[in-house]
Order: sequence, then C-alpha cells, then structure tokens
Amino acid sequence: MTRASEQQDGQVAVTVSRDGLPDWLDPVASAAEGIEPRQLSRFLPPESGAGRQSAVLVLFGDGDRGPELLLMERAGSLRSHAGQPSFPGGALDPEDGDPHTTGPLHAALREAEEETGLDPKGVQIFGVLPKLYIPVSGFVVTPVLAWWRQPSAIGVVDPGETARVFTVPVAHLTDPEYRVTAVHPRGHKGPAFLVGSALVWGFTAGVIDRILHYSGWERPWDRSRQVPLDWHA
Repeated sequence: MTRASEQQDGQVAVTVSRDGLPDWLDPVASAAEGIEPRQLSRFLPPESGAGRQSAVLVLFGDGDRGPELLLMERAGSLRSHAGQPSFPGGALDPEDGDPHTTGPLHAALREAEEETGLDPKGVQIFGVLPKLYIPVSGFVVTPVLAWWRQPSAIGVVDPGETARVFTVPVAHLTDPEYRVTAVHPRGHKGPAFLVGSALVWGFTAGVIDRILHYSGWERPWDRSRQVPLDWHA
C-alpha cells in the first residue's frame, strides 16, 4: 500500500500491494502480475537502452457512477500532444530515484499531483505493467496501476499544461457504442474511445484496451467502425 506518512531522504516511500483492494479490481491486479510486454504493444523499449524514462498513473476509483478511471486533457497550446486525452504522467526526474525500481512509482504519483492536484496519500499502487515505447517521442513509459483509496479534490493545476481533468466510468469504456478504431492521417490504426466530445486514442487508448481485454472486461465491439483523429461529437 502506498503510504505518504513514511519518509526516506525527504521522499515519500512507496510500495506495491494488493491488500484491501475492492473485489472488482482483482481481475486487473491478477492480469498485471502475468502480462508480457508483447501482449501490450509491439512497440517495446530499444535494447540499446535509449529512450527517456517516464511513467503514467492508471488510477481507478469508485465514483458515483461506479468504477471509474482518471484522465486529463492536454492543453491545446502545447507543442506535442495538444488537446489529447491521456493518463497523468511524465518524465522521471533525478529525485524520483532508480528508473528500474521505484522511480516510475514516484514519478507517476508526483506528475499526477502536479497535473491534477490529487493527494498521493490516498493512492494505493497495486501493480506495474511492463515498460512500453512511444517511437514518435522516444519515451519509455511505465504504466503504474493504482486504486484511489481516499479520493481527493482534482482539477487543472496549470492551464498551460492541462485543459481539464475528468473521470470516465469503466462501464462507458466497455460499452461497444463508444468503442471505435482511430485512423491516423498516415494510415495507422488503433483502438479508441468516444468520451463526451473527446476521442481517447494513441498510447492511452492502447493501454486501456489491453487492460479491458486481459482483465476480462472487454465486450465485443465493431472494429470496422472508424473515425479520424480530428473527430468531434
């Protein structure tokens, strides 16, 4: 369980634990323990070790609409990924520690706090997925799975970085009505989700898609239903 009351060299000590998780999260935690990198993506970190280490927080909560997932939308003024929905996260800083052990855990919590204002004391990390690679940016990304044990207020902290912060019911993400295949202008295709007026695509949608699949939550959906990246409701 992630506890913020324990400090080591001024840094919050974090661990990974399934203790006390709600039953509905068991399928996700179990899948995370045995999943292989190739089961998540064909884009894996270079064997040379190149790439900038980063982490994202895949945070599940239990809201008024049932189980939900925390997402944010990048500011439209950013040079990269402008206006794109994503998980909170970013590059590791030196103070996050070893990128091969607890560094990604610290980075995921730190970035989520900086971007959404959530209190990391109420977040329990229960799993870590294999490192993945984003070729277009050169980032090596560790998805950190967590349970929002004690929800806290969230919102935009820096409008220059974030346009909005929101939660999406898992039931919405599993509903075939809101599942589509996104088509990149260059012809690349991938899973995507229609969330309000936004299209969740790319790395974020790929991770969500694989979590739904390997947790057994996925429902049959029409993969031939395609939308462009500039789709708007």
